[in-house]
Amino acid sequence: MYFCALKTVSMSDLNDKQQQLDKRYLRMALVWAENSYCKRRQVGALIVKDKMIISDGYNGTPAGFENVCEDENGLTKLYVLHAEANAITKIARSNNNSKDSTLYVTASPCIECAKLIIQAGIKRVVYSEQYRLTEGIGLLQKANIEVVYIGKEELNK
Repeated sequence: MYFCALKTVSMSDLNDKQQQLDKRYLRMALVWAENSYCKRRQVGALIVKDKMIISDGYNGTPAGFENVCEDENGLTKLYVLHAEANAITKIARSNNNSKDSTLYVTASPCIECAKLIIQAGIKRVVYSEQYRLTEGIGLLQKANIEVVYIGKEELNK
């Protein structure tokens, strides 16, 4: 079932071609998440513009840090970057820009990533896993960014 932010969107609201593209890119983001060294949670993100992937990211440590995301107690280290932040900062180092693009991410964005998404000019966010905190989704809604939820069970239909 498709959800727009916290509200349900009927299948007829998205044309079939867009539904298929959304599912395909989300499946790719799920595969990309496998690159993460994090043990607790692996998250992947793709930024797509004009049907081209212009950036990618997964959660992990900053460049130059050891690829260990959790401390000795199994808690995520404070300096671990989220997949969305990695994808957006890659854009900053490239000749691309994310204005009017779509972000595909395997988990709903947190509030900090939502701020980056807004500032990056991303106009659409598609995700496949609800996170317990919903402030990020609420902020994206407030910024008039289209937010679409596609559950993992729907990705292969």
